[in-house]
Amino acid sequence: MTMSVTNIAENAGPMRGLLPLWVGVFIYALFLLAGNRLLIDPDTMWQITVGQWILEHRAVPETDVYSFTMRGQPWISTQWLAQVAYAKVYAVAGWSGPVVLAAAAIAATFALLTKFLIRRLSESTTLVFIAAALALTVPHLLARPHVLALPVMVAWVGGLIAAADRRGAPSFWLLPLMALWANLHGGFVFGLVLIAPIALDAVLNADLKLRKALALRWAAFAGAALMLGCCTPYGWNSLLASQKILALGGALPLIMEWRPADFGSVGAFEVCLLAGIGLALFRGVKLPPLRIVLLLGLLHMALAQGRATEILALLAPLILAASLASQIGGTETSNSNAAPPLRGVLFASVAIVLVAATFAYASVHRFEPHTRGSPVAAVTRAEEIESRPGIQRLRFRRLSDRQRRCDVYRRSHRTLWREIFCRPQCRQRIDGTGKSVPAARGIQHRGDLDADAECCDQAARSHRRLAESLCRRYRDDPSP
Repeated sequence: MTMSVTNIAENAGPMRGLLPLWVGVFIYALFLLAGNRLLIDPDTMWQITVGQWILEHRAVPETDVYSFTMRGQPWISTQWLAQVAYAKVYAVAGWSGPVVLAAAAIAATFALLTKFLIRRLSESTTLVFIAAALALTVPHLLARPHVLALPVMVAWVGGLIAAADRRGAPSFWLLPLMALWANLHGGFVFGLVLIAPIALDAVLNADLKLRKALALRWAAFAGAALMLGCCTPYGWNSLLASQKILALGGALPLIMEWRPADFGSVGAFEVCLLAGIGLALFRGVKLPPLRIVLLLGLLHMALAQGRATEILALLAPLILAASLASQIGGTETSNSNAAPPLRGVLFASVAIVLVAATFAYASVHRFEPHTRGSPVAAVTRAEEIESRPGIQRLRFRRLSDRQRRCDVYRRSHRTLWREIFCRPQCRQRIDGTGKSVPAARGIQHRGDLDADAECCDQAARSHRRLAESLCRRYRDDPSP
């Protein structure tokens, strides 16, 4: 009986590490079937258009070429490589290209996360973390550049955390990931920032005699990563781009994904947060001091900006894995470099099946952006409202003047301003020119009517003029 159980364990061992494969296959199939959801953000059209511009001009943009109010102003695209990738696949396969590319990147992200977690945690615990991460990231999983950078982020941080867990320095083979990340998305700056606290955690937990040498190795790694982060067409200006975005201050909350977390209704973030707190209190989970700092920093980012929730969902499990494995139980898998032949055949077979299924599904299903957010739909809706014999007036009861202006501004911005300049007929009617603007983006800079940010001054004036001209038709007060 003992021999029988042993043989079963030995035979199951080579196939045990297949959970990342099945997670990746499931995630890919899920987002391929729901492919149109990846195209619900009109920003995807703009990303493809900028990528086409880069391919046509064989250069990266140095000035704003598509926005209406800031045309010709200095502007750089820190995500130029992702834009080129989306433009290339769109040219080859239409809207199926961006959908397949984004779905593959998302699947790779969760497969990598599973691979890192399964080294420490049991399969059931790993799947709980994967399910929570999927629930938190779904709202922001779109065919946009940040999705292509997610697997790079998980691989980068997973490598740093693994080095800190073994009280060593990260492999210099991680450095090419930083060069790739720096050209895919501006979030690479966050990857550079994470080196310092993770290095400090590794050094402080190492033997006293080894700390100096280990600190020097981490410093060398950080310096090399910083240099590779500047290996972009814009050089060190790519590092400053994030600071310019954060400097918008009060204008950032006007963008949905930059708004702070809202707990007015129960959502996935609140459920996962409360469940995590409950687990920590019930099991008495303890973390090293610097891991606590890292976790609280990620939590602060997620509470302050909605778009940072995905960072918390993907990186928090990596930070927690080693400590949880020692306190609630986990598994240590062998690091055998020899891949069993059966696994290689399985991987090849799954890849062939996925490619064939993708071609088959794309041939019978038409992927296309949501028409509700398209430029034509916005202008058509505005024309329908304008042609009505009796326009239903808005009723502003018990609203202050400021609230009234903001409501009118949001209405006009939502229905017209975001895409109105994408249609040549509308733009000709407004500024007297007949130049064709790609149906990709209306305006890039959004200003607040009551904000006094100098960087949005020009955009705010244009917003105010348009909002005032539109709201005259909807006010309860007689038209002036």
